[in-house]
Amino acid sequence: MSVVNPELRATDPPDHRVGLLTERLRDQFGDQILCEQATLTGMPVFWVSRRALVEVLTVLRQLPEPFEMLFDLSAIDERLRSRRHGLPETDFTVFYQLLSVSGNRDVMLKVALSERDLSLPTVIPVYRNANWYEREVWDMFGIRFEGHPNLSRILMPPTWKGHPLRKDHHARATEVDPYSMTVESQETEQQALQFRPEDWGMQRQSDDTEFMFLNLGPNHPSAHGAFRIVLQLDGEEVIDCVPDIGYHHRGAEKMAERQSWHSFIPYTDRIDYVGGVMNNLPYVLAVEKLAGIKVTARIQTVRVMMSELFRITSHLLFLGTYLQDLGAMSPVFYAFTDRQKGYEVIEAITGFRMHPAWFRIGGLMQDLPKGWDRLVQGFVDWMPARLDEYERAMMDNSLVRDRTKHIAAFDTANALAWGVTGPNLRATGCNFDLRKQRPYSGYENFDFEVPLGNNGDVFDRGQLRIEEMRQSVKILQQCVNHMPEGDYKADHPLTTPPPRERMLEHIETLITHFLQVSWGPVLPANESLQMIEATKGINSYYLTSDGSTMSYRTRIRTPSFPHLQQIPELMRGGFVPDLIAHLGSIDFVMADVDR
Repeated sequence: MSVVNPELRATDPPDHRVGLLTERLRDQFGDQILCEQATLTGMPVFWVSRRALVEVLTVLRQLPEPFEMLFDLSAIDERLRSRRHGLPETDFTVFYQLLSVSGNRDVMLKVALSERDLSLPTVIPVYRNANWYEREVWDMFGIRFEGHPNLSRILMPPTWKGHPLRKDHHARATEVDPYSMTVESQETEQQALQFRPEDWGMQRQSDDTEFMFLNLGPNHPSAHGAFRIVLQLDGEEVIDCVPDIGYHHRGAEKMAERQSWHSFIPYTDRIDYVGGVMNNLPYVLAVEKLAGIKVTARIQTVRVMMSELFRITSHLLFLGTYLQDLGAMSPVFYAFTDRQKGYEVIEAITGFRMHPAWFRIGGLMQDLPKGWDRLVQGFVDWMPARLDEYERAMMDNSLVRDRTKHIAAFDTANALAWGVTGPNLRATGCNFDLRKQRPYSGYENFDFEVPLGNNGDVFDRGQLRIEEMRQSVKILQQCVNHMPEGDYKADHPLTTPPPRERMLEHIETLITHFLQVSWGPVLPANESLQMIEATKGINSYYLTSDGSTMSYRTRIRTPSFPHLQQIPELMRGGFVPDLIAHLGSIDFVMADVDR
């Protein structure tokens, strides 16, 4: 084959760029590229041999427009999947989704594994944020990664038996014996949770001092959730630290295998549990890709409006707790007062506050109520002055600046290496917002700016979210001014149940209604993926359908998971108060980490 032009640019036509990438990989690796899979993910998907995996990833990492970020890494148990025509034989598949910010594109690599030989080489030398993802795959599927520095449980307790995302692992409480804990078993669990520095390559003492190991948590500081971080301290200096997650794990991806496509929607609300319908959006968009559903302009605009309302309420929660973590008590009361005003609008429109589960496959639960525009306009008129006040009273405060300026700072390269997205990435000056770079749900029709920071420090991460709220208010105003007419449901047999008046008139519609409510829609066998700019960063749903009424595999990639993995690198050599300030600036909730 001819040599691929190395000057591949984001301005090249997408099909042309994919063709050049395919040609380059096949030219360099030959039959190690087993096949290219056609999917609805919107990216090229290559199956590669196990022995070529690390080398292929290295090549992709070093392209002129490199795939700088390992966006996601997970696996799928293929043993019960029946519709895999033309794909390599496999019992388990491990996939690597790579993101290129410079090229604004993605690629996915897949590796087929036999149940008799579940091992792969670690890719941490190429993408260091693979550490936690490989631990998660080991925890959930039992796939080993040779060369991993500490391949241990990460979401499940250390004493857990089995690997939950395997198809033969139980999924319901009725499938296991009643749980009980004796004094002996409690002692066993406590011993398993004991931190041993040697397991993490830490020393207990140096030549001139004995280090102290301090448990910060597992606590529940309100907005964040149950989180533990073990600190290795020399006085107040942080020598090293180990984040310990999993206390909030509820098995959302496992539950998706037992829910119909419709009935899983309320579970998505509980991932980033302050993001509300923002969590519904990537899921329903991915399902609509599988079903081939196109929604109306009105549906798109309402989805944008409600998502931006929740962006504001989420950022207000962040702002109050961010300042509270710095020691200021008053701001949280002001922020929660304004957040309440947002929830009054949300409740009036959806009937619920934090978890409306209001978006539907192919539309919305119901149309906007009469007077919605007056409510939204009132909120839009209220917020700008309040945001100015927050900036003046909080971010201009000299004590806040002393605690946050140049603290826990990182640059764009570091952010991409750890998988950091959203406001925390843009605080480094990186202009990457999916609403602009890859518009979805009609965002291309809105006029707004993408705020950027300069230093990537604790201060910029706080200031940036105030600016983002200003832009969200600007988007809300455009929704009020230019709300399209039209239906709130797509006219499609796989969408939400049809309107009641039609159901009572046509027997075919009545049958469709009955089947969708009792069984749920049957979606064609395929794979789809949707990424969105959620409140805390990029959130995505990667769905695998085997032609059934429920998902064969639902992968939920959340932004908070990689954001916590970055903590040790930033805090080594810092001080305990700096760590507290950084934790407040990340904007994470543990359900978004543990899922």
